[in-house]
Amino acid sequence: MPVETPAAGSVTMFSTTWCGYCTRLKSQMDREGIAYTEVNIEHDPDAVAFVMSANNGNQTVPTLLFPDGSTATNPSLIEVKKKLS
Repeated sequence: MPVETPAAGSVTMFSTTWCGYCTRLKSQMDREGIAYTEVNIEHDPDAVAFVMSANNGNQTVPTLLFPDGSTATNPSLIEVKKKLS
């Protein structure tokens, strides 16, 4: 399934089930009421390709896609909030 840019005010979070950094960021975004769609890269070849293109060929998660088309790899909650403001 092709990767789509998220709606304004939300992010797409590319993750894996075993990623502790992903779990922490999801918990923080839940607490702050930040809307996100989670995509497990282990089950989506298009998502793997997107994450690799955003990270110099590496499958690094969490990688977030913002409404403006930009990405951030393992951002802090403060960085996410700033980018969405």
